[in-house]
Order: sequence, then C-alpha cells, then structure tokens
Amino acid sequence: MVPGGQVPSEHAAATVVAQTNLSREKTVGSTSQNRRIAVRVVLLLAVVGLTACSSARKAPQPSAVERVTPAPTRAEPQSHPHRGLSIARDMLGMPYRYGGATPKGFDCSGLVYYSYRKAGIEVPRTTHGQYRQSQRVKLSRLQPGDLIFFRISRNTLSHVGIYVGGKRFIHAPSGGKRVAYASLDNPYWETRVIGAGRFQ
Repeated sequence: MVPGGQVPSEHAAATVVAQTNLSREKTVGSTSQNRRIAVRVVLLLAVVGLTACSSARKAPQPSAVERVTPAPTRAEPQSHPHRGLSIARDMLGMPYRYGGATPKGFDCSGLVYYSYRKAGIEVPRTTHGQYRQSQRVKLSRLQPGDLIFFRISRNTLSHVGIYVGGKRFIHAPSGGKRVAYASLDNPYWETRVIGAGRFQ
C-alpha cells in the first residue's frame, strides 16, 4: 500500500528493487576499488622506503688516489727528507764496532760521520766534536736528521743518535749489538739526554 491507498503495480515494484540492487552494487564496487587503490599506495611506499634505506647505507668510496697515497706525518715530512737519515736507515742491522765508521761496523759517532758525509754534510768524527760544532736545538723542536746526545759512561757526554721522528732515533748501541732504532719514551734514554744539535 502506498500513500493515496493505491497498490503499486508489479512493474513499479520491480523498478524499486532494481534501483536498490544497483545502489548496492555501486557501493560494493566503490569499496573494492578503494581497497585496491590503498593496497597499491602501501606497496609503492614500501618500495620507496627500501630504495631510500639502500641508498643511505652506501658510503662514498674513496678515489684510487686516496686509497694508495698515505698522508704525510708531522714527524717525517715527505717533501724534504734528510739525506743523512736516509743513509743511516740503510745501515740498520749493521754490526757495532768500536772505532768503526764503515758498513763493516760502526760505533755511535762513526754512524753519524758515515751517514752525514755520504749525504755531503761535513761533520767531525767524534761525539764530542759533533756536539761542539752542531747548532743547539731544543728537544721540543727536533726535526728528522738532528743529532741527540746522551750521558752514559761516567755521567759525561758519550753517545749520539740520529733523530727519526716520533721520539725515535737510530744509533749504534754498543758491543755485541747492531745499528737499531731506540725511543726517547724509554726511561733509560730519556733520563740520559743532555741536548740536541743540527748540521745545516
């Protein structure tokens, strides 16, 4: 029964049902389409996020030059290496020999004498002569190639080494030993230093 007391015809009723079903289909279809769009958006965001993480993890790679070229150190500048020091390094492992000043054997001042003369620098033969004629240098201003002097025997000047850098020096220690590195961090040497000198 509809307003006015009239009974709807079968055709009118069918029309109402069809319109209701169509409205439901549109609602279901719209919901399904919205779900598909939402899934696509989520997948897209996930892909973008993975790409961003992957890019963030990649550290910049150094160039070939950076990988093979070491940085120069403060202790031993690479631009002007001391020639006498280079020669003394070549003598590492040579035997100690009292009064020696050749690769067959060195005493401490003989190593300085040989290395410096090979480098074209004239120095006296003895430790005392090297100390007297060298220009005084503060220990805080030592440079590679400078000479370091020590008191060992009878608390008098009796030993010399060639400064390398980083508180290390090369010397011919004593009988039975060989030309080697030593360190001023060693209390034995640190407490026996009496000064340093330089030959230009």
